[in-house]
Amino acid sequence: MASGTLLYAQSGGVTAVINATASAVLQEARSSRVKVLAARNGILGALREDLVDASRIPLAQVRALAHTPGGAFGSCRYKLGSIEADRAKYERLIEVLRAHDVRWFLYNGGNDSADTALKVSRLAAEFHYPLTCIGVPKTIDNDLAVTDCCPGFGSAAKYTAVSVREAALDVAAMADTSTKVFVYEAMGRHAGWLAAAAGLAGQGPDDAPQIILFPERAFDEAAFLARVQRVVERVGWCVVVASEGIRDADGRFVADAGGGQDAFGHTQLGGVASRLAGRVKDTLGYKVHWTLPDYLQRSARHVASKTDLEQAMAVGRAAVQFALAGRNATMPAIRRTSDAPYRWTVEAVALDKVANHEKTMPAGFIRRDGYGITAAARRYLEPLIRGEAPPPYGRDGLPKYVVVDAPAVPGKLPAWPG
Repeated sequence: MASGTLLYAQSGGVTAVINATASAVLQEARSSRVKVLAARNGILGALREDLVDASRIPLAQVRALAHTPGGAFGSCRYKLGSIEADRAKYERLIEVLRAHDVRWFLYNGGNDSADTALKVSRLAAEFHYPLTCIGVPKTIDNDLAVTDCCPGFGSAAKYTAVSVREAALDVAAMADTSTKVFVYEAMGRHAGWLAAAAGLAGQGPDDAPQIILFPERAFDEAAFLARVQRVVERVGWCVVVASEGIRDADGRFVADAGGGQDAFGHTQLGGVASRLAGRVKDTLGYKVHWTLPDYLQRSARHVASKTDLEQAMAVGRAAVQFALAGRNATMPAIRRTSDAPYRWTVEAVALDKVANHEKTMPAGFIRRDGYGITAAARRYLEPLIRGEAPPPYGRDGLPKYVVVDAPAVPGKLPAWPG
């Protein structure tokens, strides 16, 4: 075994392929003879010294992680503040890392997780503690800066496009005597990437979804309702895909779940589909159905994109390689080198170029009328949902997912009072 320990943790909303990244991390570390610990429930596990010995997970389980959704080690939404504001927590974190001889820290998450990894790297330098921090990308929102795409997005995008196409066939079949309008709500707080992926479901102007609502464009209710009416009169029915984060011209979220803010300080969203459906019914009189796929869109491993799976594993391997090479405060990013044929590579980027930056849909990806995607968006999105990577199925007809068996690591410090 190499001297020192690698600590891996998962953070934020999980994806269909975050465990594939974990699988790649564990396999790459084993090939380099590096001991790996995993923190239960993200950074909270590190603070609580709630760790498991991931090096002792049976190899068959490690490999099976690649086709298992969820977060094998538990995730969390827990944002550390500035080093000055949360110094006691950061000092506790350094104490835990020192106690277990952790020399490499891999934090697998989105924007806030990249920020945490960057802060930990800076604190370690202040304490003269030899630690290499790597932010490992994942998010279905696809809003991380610098990287061409985010592991987890491709599979959620594929689920969205497939679901919208299938639901549209249902709506079209029933439209004569039943539902005229169907509203599908996609995740995406400030970035419309996942809603845009629904545009892959159709090709022609009358194909579903006939209307996509992006958070990058101000929502105009009167214009929206007029558009729905025109589509129904022309096509006979209408499928609407709305990002959960759409706002009106004053910047107010169209749908606010009323749950205050989450641990990252973000407004709790949800319910835009039901609100839009209600307005369509009340104003236009059409029969309406709506759906909120919520966790389904990010956990649907059975319809994962092969491209996404390959990229999720690639960033996991690269994260270990970058860590062992001492490339502190970096993140493995995906760089597209060709659209046709689709080619990509992984390169190291500085975490300060990622943390606290947000990548929204470029104007050139949104149709001029604001209700659909352009050819440029289609060229970008299509390769990300290509290929199938189904999990193995058992005789009961269900996917064979795994729950890892990792022994707990005995604590060496007093319990954390936080």
